[in-house]
Amino acid sequence: MDKKQKILVVAAHPDDEVLGCGATIAKLKKQGSQIFCLILGRGKSSRYKTEKDTYKKEKAALKKEAEKAGKILGISKMFFEDFPDQKYETVPLIEIIKSVEKIKNQIKPDVVFTHHSGDLNLDHQITFKAVITAFRPLKGESAKEIFSFEVLSSTEWSLPKRKNYFVPNVFVDASQTLQKKLGAMASYKSELKKYPHPRSSEGIKILAQKRGMEAGLKFAEAFELIRLIK
Repeated sequence: MDKKQKILVVAAHPDDEVLGCGATIAKLKKQGSQIFCLILGRGKSSRYKTEKDTYKKEKAALKKEAEKAGKILGISKMFFEDFPDQKYETVPLIEIIKSVEKIKNQIKPDVVFTHHSGDLNLDHQITFKAVITAFRPLKGESAKEIFSFEVLSSTEWSLPKRKNYFVPNVFVDASQTLQKKLGAMASYKSELKKYPHPRSSEGIKILAQKRGMEAGLKFAEAFELIRLIK
């Protein structure tokens, strides 16, 4: 992750981008990079059967929260798709891939962040597959670095099988930008939980402390390097 690059974050749901790499986004923005974010799903507004007008209001409110969080972190532009929450498996994978490719071709990012392949959440798994397919290493591909991130209450809740382990090998110092991450997550009033739920302000800080200790830092965000082309 060098300075002044184009960064694309591909997240399954609103708030995943903050939980996964919010502090890193803020840090890279501060260093001069241009940050873009694609959120593939509708979020919780489509989880339950609701009246059409209620659904529209919930969807608009969640989008507003996402845009507010993005502004706090320094994201230049947010892109939104409309895939059904917790039902990505009902959508042909090629449709999700094409959605990612559309933004990829528009942005031509140098670096990509997305979900861990072994998350408990199936939407996260499918998002990872779509991103890896959209960014397959063909001649002329702009993205030279791809990282997967962890999402509290999804990555660590996965069944403890060796192939599902999140094994971070890249640590980004979050000491100066953790507060930005916490502020951005606070924008998601409909998603932030109370401690001891992992997806709480306290949970986010505890994970940042844990990852920091693993790298000799006060706070850190951790990633798995999926691809690096030099």
